[in-house]
Amino acid sequence: MFTIGDFARYGRVSRRMLRHYDAIGLLRPDRTDPVTGYRFYGAAQLARLNRIIALKDLGFTLQQVRDVLDERVGPEELRGMLRLRRAELAEAVAAATARLAQVEARLRSIESEGHMPADDVVIKTVPAVRVAELTGTAASYEPQDIGPVIGPLYEELFPLLEGTGIRPTGPGIAWYEDAPHGSPEGGGAVVVHAGVTVSAPVGPVGGTGVRVVELPPFEAATMVHRGAMDDVLPAAQTLARWLDANGYRSTGYAREVNLECPADRSQWVTELQEPVAKA
Repeated sequence: MFTIGDFARYGRVSRRMLRHYDAIGLLRPDRTDPVTGYRFYGAAQLARLNRIIALKDLGFTLQQVRDVLDERVGPEELRGMLRLRRAELAEAVAAATARLAQVEARLRSIESEGHMPADDVVIKTVPAVRVAELTGTAASYEPQDIGPVIGPLYEELFPLLEGTGIRPTGPGIAWYEDAPHGSPEGGGAVVVHAGVTVSAPVGPVGGTGVRVVELPPFEAATMVHRGAMDDVLPAAQTLARWLDANGYRSTGYAREVNLECPADRSQWVTELQEPVAKA
């Protein structure tokens, strides 16, 4: 017979853990002194303790461990539990690998530029959102072509909404898509959507030309741009470099969420939301 201290030492566990296993009925002592309360374990119990440790190392809960040891789990169910655990571990490895890639990208940036990047890129799922919008067409996706189109669209949008009684419920959201083939603006033209978050029903708004649409959720690489949108190109390029360094690819035009739009455009705060997928 082993004292709890000796048994803990041979089993490479703590005495506190053995007391816990006793309390939950997972591994009871072979004998407990009725006077002193001292626990004593038999050598044969080391095999059960080793199985407990092995199953815990696989990530099973103590309840699952007890079910396996007490043969309340059949072979097929055990295989299912192991397959599930394998999937969980694979997901954890993938997440850790992605974080490692981000750390390595930061290190490369610091080594090449001599300082920590000022703009953080975050991967997140952007939820569905309903917007009221007006659309126009720009000759290209370049800021100098987008600005003269999107500015007047917003100047027109808000008075139209006010006239219909529809109130914005969130930030302005601009998004883009390729213009249809044969557009008068020529190849490379993009459709500009100037929108604002609303809670109105989907569909056209009277005869105003405004339309309420539901934008679907998507996976995005996001970063915050501070300043006028005419100066967004460096931020967009920073985002593109981050995607390349971290194993992502863009799947479309970035969405622009206007978080703060004071009169001084140099103080604007805009979140860029680039739709992405793993490369």
